[in-house]
Amino acid sequence: MAGSVVILFDFDRTLIEDDSDRWVITNLGLNELFHQLLHALPWNSLMDRMLEELYTQGKTVDDIVECLKGIPLNPHVIAVIKSAHALGCDLKVVSDSNLFYIKTILEHNGVYNCFSEITTNPALVDGGRLRIFPYHDAASSHGCDLCPPNLCKGRVIQQIRSSISENESKKIIYVGDGMNDFCPTLKLVAGDCVMPRKNFPLWGRIWKNFQLVKAIVYEWDDSEDLARILLELINSKSIED
Repeated sequence: MAGSVVILFDFDRTLIEDDSDRWVITNLGLNELFHQLLHALPWNSLMDRMLEELYTQGKTVDDIVECLKGIPLNPHVIAVIKSAHALGCDLKVVSDSNLFYIKTILEHNGVYNCFSEITTNPALVDGGRLRIFPYHDAASSHGCDLCPPNLCKGRVIQQIRSSISENESKKIIYVGDGMNDFCPTLKLVAGDCVMPRKNFPLWGRIWKNFQLVKAIVYEWDDSEDLARILLELINSKSIED
């Protein structure tokens, strides 16, 4: 049954074609300040600083929402999300973006309710200003050299794995593109699948360290390719089960 399949998606340049952080920065006119501070702050802190600047300039949370609604979500990806959900797959997002951005985009495209869990940096509206906070705070450092300090995706994989009871047979499919998707890739086991986007950082890191990867690798080029391969994998897992 496809109900034995857990699919974990990265968000930026995986589920969506663009990068949600950079989309907001570019479309709301923050490129100059962004490049001034790019090497002075950790990414998570930098994004919070960008939102502070938007608030100072008089931009509202509604302005950010309207900006996010302009991010394209490929129809093929929307279709495979709905199909996988209908087949009983457990869909989750593991992303270094933030909950406000992800939820806004997925709701706008009618697929938010297809996901059972979104693990990302928390966000809240504080006095009219959108704030972003790290998933792992400084007091609970994850200690992983492969991941940024605010989120270790490998620990998320381990938590998901530990939540599966011994009498359940669950296979994980991990879909990603970035360097911070390599740590969770290493936490996958034989029988799991990883889908790196071709010619993106995760893809390069996997092929340079192929002997460390236990999961089966299926590379993809674009959103249509992702949707096709993922549906084939879901169907093949259903047949195997």
